[in-house]
Amino acid sequence: VADIRDLFGQEGLMLLSVFLTMPFMIPVSIPGVSTVFGVAILLIGVSRLLGRKLWLPKRIEQRTIPANKLRAGLTQGLMVVQRLERIARPFRLKWLTTGKVTGTLNNCSLIAGALLLMAPFGLIPFSNTLPALALLLLAIGFLQRDGVCILLGHLVNVATIIYFGFLIAGGGVLIHEMLRYVPGLSA
Repeated sequence: VADIRDLFGQEGLMLLSVFLTMPFMIPVSIPGVSTVFGVAILLIGVSRLLGRKLWLPKRIEQRTIPANKLRAGLTQGLMVVQRLERIARPFRLKWLTTGKVTGTLNNCSLIAGALLLMAPFGLIPFSNTLPALALLLLAIGFLQRDGVCILLGHLVNVATIIYFGFLIAGGGVLIHEMLRYVPGLSA
């Protein structure tokens, strides 16, 4: 696994991020998976932010992957990349893809998206889809140097935060209203 990580470098990690978001492109979530995939994307984001090679536990780093499985994965990956090339246009809003400050902001947004993907709202519709969409757009933007995709990724992250805010506020109101009907707890 370490050899694959080293071979593909940071750009390959963005392609991995694209793959990790795919299961969440439907409005119904798969409980538990978002946490595992979110942690993987979080580690990728932190490694990008710090400008370091992706850290992996030794057990994973030393693991070998059979060539036939790797070949199948790379074939699937090529098909996804070809589809992504139709969406993204390199060098749109170039100022969002270059420079240290924008790089830091973009990597922080990737980390935020990973944290939002890990939020424990698994059974609520779109709770994984929105952060996964933000992560997908950011990853495409990084891969293609497309500032429009990166900007859309930031906007979807903001929309996700607003959506989660409504979920939390609505849950609080619901609990408050339910407690009114419990004897001895009403205000």
